[in-house]
Amino acid sequence: MANELDELSGPTMEEGRDVNVITKQLEVKVGGGSKFFDIIWWFLPPIIGGIIWSVMKAKARSHFRQLEQKIQHDASQIDNYLEQRVQILKNCAQLLDKPIDLDKDTFTKIAQYRSGRGAEGDAARNEYATQIESIGRAVNFAFENYPNLKAHQEIADAMQQNSYLQREITAAREVYNDSVNTWNRDVFAWPTKMIVAAKAGYTTRIPFVADKETKEAARGTFF
Repeated sequence: MANELDELSGPTMEEGRDVNVITKQLEVKVGGGSKFFDIIWWFLPPIIGGIIWSVMKAKARSHFRQLEQKIQHDASQIDNYLEQRVQILKNCAQLLDKPIDLDKDTFTKIAQYRSGRGAEGDAARNEYATQIESIGRAVNFAFENYPNLKAHQEIADAMQQNSYLQREITAAREVYNDSVNTWNRDVFAWPTKMIVAAKAGYTTRIPFVADKETKEAARGTFF
């Protein structure tokens, strides 16, 4: 049997194609067949099958609860790095003493924001991370446009810390997205996990998304 996807004979898309993350939460739903499957265990064989099925569902519920805690832990790691970066950028802005538009309310929101606060958590975290990226670009722009500032050791150290935190945030996002991917895959794992997820009203989760300006900058010419 030939390969269904043959990289040698195509079709290929030479011009390439950009992709975007779809920020939509999908609700887990099951049909009548799954509901029938959920009940029939109590009749085949009588009682024992129902007990086994109940244990399987209990394990699935435990799995989701543990996974949810892991996602919260991973999200909290990102929040911690974001808060550290906010403080570094605030220090950089003060040291630079240049006209940089830094919204104090933005800093306050970011500093106070913690993972798991409200149903909009995933989307809100993306929004605040985007605000921090914008502030970071403003500080970097000012730093690069005043070469004499680079000789200032305190500023140089702060910018180095900022660069380090950028890498840590990227790594933490990857860990978070891996956990979100596991969640999104498991809520649709039929029968046990999907039935449990549907009864619990679970939805898919939204992974971290690169903001528009970062994606556009990545397409630029650097050399």
